Amino acid sequence: MHIDNNQLLRFTTAGSVDDGKSTLIGRLLYDSKSIFEDQLEAVSATSAKKGHKGVDLALFTDGLRDEREQGITIDVAYRYFTTPKRKFIIADTPGHIQYTRNMVTGASTANAAVILIDGRHGVIEQTKRHSFIASLLNIPHLIVCINKMDLVNYSEERFNEIVGQFEEFSSKLLMKDVRFIPISALDGDNVVNRSENMDWYQGGTLLNILETLHISSDINKIDARFPVQTVLRPQNEDHRDYRGYAGRVASGIYRVGDEVAVLPSGFTSKIRSINSGETEVEEAYAPMSVALTLEDDIDVSRGDMIVRKNNQPEPTQEFDVMLCWLNDAAARPRSKYTIMHSSNEQRAIIKEVIYKIDINTYDRITEDKELNMNDIARVKIRCTRPLMLDSYRENRNTGSIILIDESTNETLAAGMVM
Repeated sequence: MHIDNNQLLRFTTAGSVDDGKSTLIGRLLYDSKSIFEDQLEAVSATSAKKGHKGVDLALFTDGLRDEREQGITIDVAYRYFTTPKRKFIIADTPGHIQYTRNMVTGASTANAAVILIDGRHGVIEQTKRHSFIASLLNIPHLIVCINKMDLVNYSEERFNEIVGQFEEFSSKLLMKDVRFIPISALDGDNVVNRSENMDWYQGGTLLNILETLHISSDINKIDARFPVQTVLRPQNEDHRDYRGYAGRVASGIYRVGDEVAVLPSGFTSKIRSINSGETEVEEAYAPMSVALTLEDDIDVSRGDMIVRKNNQPEPTQEFDVMLCWLNDAAARPRSKYTIMHSSNEQRAIIKEVIYKIDINTYDRITEDKELNMNDIARVKIRCTRPLMLDSYRENRNTGSIILIDESTNETLAAGMVM
């Protein structure tokens, strides 16, 4: 199977305190030779000073954790590493319930989520919460690492028991691709190298799975959506009549000659040319940034969307979203907010809170309707003008919105269109 080294996989890690998340990330970086020598020397020296045998792998990520503990908020810590097969970005999110919003932001662009479970404790409340968020954000691939297998004597029975516990509650969630791996992050079993202690496990190691996950099918290639970010009018000698519409393809494929419609006006035309930087190309697909020109002179401005004539989203003014409230201050009923959807900015109100969700039990709370920080709720939103929406399950880019405070410009909430 040929894998393009330029392919970028983003994954988020989640686990409760002391599940060994820092050690796991450290082991992944260390065994895949992604650590610079000076970093390794510094960590080796600190490990020796602290009296540890060998290198304390958790120290590779704990610089970030110290900052968190000292109250400097690094919401989500990003780590980059590369193997010959792929490039990776790890979004390391804190596990506590008060950091639900950080998990939501870290997971919003992820292709995969790595969820850690301590082999001694099995599935706990935090496991359920992390899995719920991964399912809510429609992360296509879930890798459940059952860690500290060395402390349960590498028992296949214990591994199967935890897999059973996980499957019992995750059957209520919408999850497409779930894999389970028994690992010991401390000793490196099944992280980068295969374990000699668990020959009963026939699957791949964590790195092997991350390198071979099929992610090109995660992008919606059917529904062509192109939110216009800006109109290009160079006005120079070479391009006297050039009028291009620049933006990033959110989903689908555009080709020169395609019949397209511009929303919300509904006017139709054909694509005359597609430019990617200085070069002219025949087709553009997500997530390319390009400039399109059309055969006809139509009024197109920022916030409009160029779509296929025969495949259009439904322009809607009132819709339901799953909203995660990110701000310290609670939501004010009937307040006006700025809503951002792709490049489109409108004004909106939260018309109604339908129910909140208890993210530990998945129960719906209908009596308490106040939205506080980290709350996740289904709400009805009404906008001043229609937005070109898709459902989040079908299209992560055009199915997501954020609410912004008009006076302070703070981001208040992130929402997934139902």
